[in-house]
Amino acid sequence: MIITTISDLSVQHDEALGLLRVEWASGQDMRTFRASAEQLLQLAKQLEVSSMLLDMNSFPDISVYDQVWLGTNWMPGLVKLPLERLVLAINRRRVHNQLAIDSLIALSRPFIKFDIQFFLTAIPGLHWLCDYSVRLPVLLAEWNAVHGTGPSAAADYLSELPGLYRPLK
Repeated sequence: MIITTISDLSVQHDEALGLLRVEWASGQDMRTFRASAEQLLQLAKQLEVSSMLLDMNSFPDISVYDQVWLGTNWMPGLVKLPLERLVLAINRRRVHNQLAIDSLIALSRPFIKFDIQFFLTAIPGLHWLCDYSVRLPVLLAEWNAVHGTGPSAAADYLSELPGLYRPLK
């Protein structure tokens, strides 16, 4: 189900899988980031999600002030959720946010009880979160119907498998 109650975020929930998929939807405007992040925590708590995908490729660079706020205000709430798995989709070219995420994880490491995995893009991360469930094509179709496919899904998938893909000479 697509959830539209948090205006800055594109959110999808699947109750059967206990899954929450999240992408930033407000372009470069981060003025209401903190309020949206708080709403996301409340939603995840209310839905009792066990798996979450945060597509960090859609987020602008997170300011130092927001990084401090995340570490002191948001991460304590995240680690209290009944999460079992968290996927962070972030392209290796997003160095600023990768460093911010790494520092937040390091800060909260003693309190994190769930598995965290990194993927370059969302779709392979969803496969892992869903244990390759037969429900995944339905979830992807629902997402694509509302948000479109964005960059080519084939290109996203190939970026995850560099050893299997070689450009023609």
